[in-house]
Amino acid sequence: MLDETIITQAIIESYLKELINSLKVDVIIAGAGPSGLVASKYLADANLKTIIFERKLSVGGGMLGGGMMFNNIVVQEEAKRITDEFNIKTIKFKENYYTADAIESVAKLTSRAIDAGVKIFNLISVEDVKIDKNFRVNGAVINWTSVEMAKLHVDPMTFESKCVLDTTGHDASVVSVVLRKIPNIRLNTPSGKIEGELSMNAELGEKVLLDTTKEIYPGLYVAGMAANACSGGQRMGPIFGGMLLSGEKAAKIIINKLK
Repeated sequence: MLDETIITQAIIESYLKELINSLKVDVIIAGAGPSGLVASKYLADANLKTIIFERKLSVGGGMLGGGMMFNNIVVQEEAKRITDEFNIKTIKFKENYYTADAIESVAKLTSRAIDAGVKIFNLISVEDVKIDKNFRVNGAVINWTSVEMAKLHVDPMTFESKCVLDTTGHDASVVSVVLRKIPNIRLNTPSGKIEGELSMNAELGEKVLLDTTKEIYPGLYVAGMAANACSGGQRMGPIFGGMLLSGEKAAKIIINKLK
């Protein structure tokens, strides 16, 4: 016999236990897209306690939609070692072009991250950051996405970390809020502000993405399209090798910093 209240109790107690266990971590990642998932796996492999806050119901970011809702993606030769490591099946289309199923790719990126020890909290938005006395980012201020969407006046709560990684995609939403709220701020970009994402050029966009993946402000890192948006890189469309490589690079930078 099943008791509905016991089912409810099990969900509430287990979720709250995980939430409380995540109040102080090594790395908070905003966004469970491909770069965030890859970064989280490598960070967890390095024994850094890592959590992801994802504002949407689903994970995977733009990868799930493939190209114009044709749910296949393309990766280049340079990134194939990462798809192989995550056991994502690829098919060679032409020299330097490999296709992969978008759904399988997201599922396996997510599964490997979770298996490494990453905790993903979906339906939660990072609406602000926590800063220390030196104005260094050392945590995230979160709220339910439904509160944000409904524009309700509900105060958020704060989670502490040694650093924050913004992988929120084209909007670079965490960097944007930092730019608004910290006085006299200057980002690690040519102008000191968000340069803005440029028009489509896959060749240039994929090349510059690793350069734009970096610590953008003390304690705050960027990867994926958030990185190109901050530093003025091109958008690339449904080729995702750069997203995977960017996540890997972000993890390496953070590991070197924290270790």
